[in-house]
Amino acid sequence: MDARTPNRLPFHRLPVFPLLLAELAVAVIAPLVLWGWQGTVAGYSALCGGMIAWLPNLYFAHKAFRFSGARAAQSIVRSFYAGEAGKLILTAVLFALTFAGVKPLDALAVFGVFVLTQGVGWLAPLLVNKRISN
Repeated sequence: MDARTPNRLPFHRLPVFPLLLAELAVAVIAPLVLWGWQGTVAGYSALCGGMIAWLPNLYFAHKAFRFSGARAAQSIVRSFYAGEAGKLILTAVLFALTFAGVKPLDALAVFGVFVLTQGVGWLAPLLVNKRISN
C-alpha cells in the first residue's frame, strides 16, 4: 500500500472515539446544568464554549488519524502537525465568532465549559489506562 493512500478505520472504531464522546457529553450536559441553574444566557453561552472545545478536537481527530502503518510514518507526522495547526486556527476563529456575534453572552460560562471540556482530554490517560486494563 502506498503511504499516500489512507488506510482508514471507520471513525467510530478509532481509538480516540470514546474520548470524543466523553467530550461531547460534557459539552452538552454542562450547558444543560447551567441553563437550569443560571438561566438561558448562561446555558447557550456554555454550549458555545463546549462546542469551541469539541469541534476543533473533532477536526484534529479526523486529520490526525487518517493514516496508519509503518510505511506511512511521514504522512502520520504531517497529518498530526496539520491537524494541530487547524485545531488552533479553528479554536481562535470560533472564539472570535462567538464573542463578536453572540449577544448577550456570559463569558464565564463560555470559558468555564471550554476548560471543562478540554479537561476531559487532559484526563484521557487515566481513562485509557482503565479501558486497557479491563
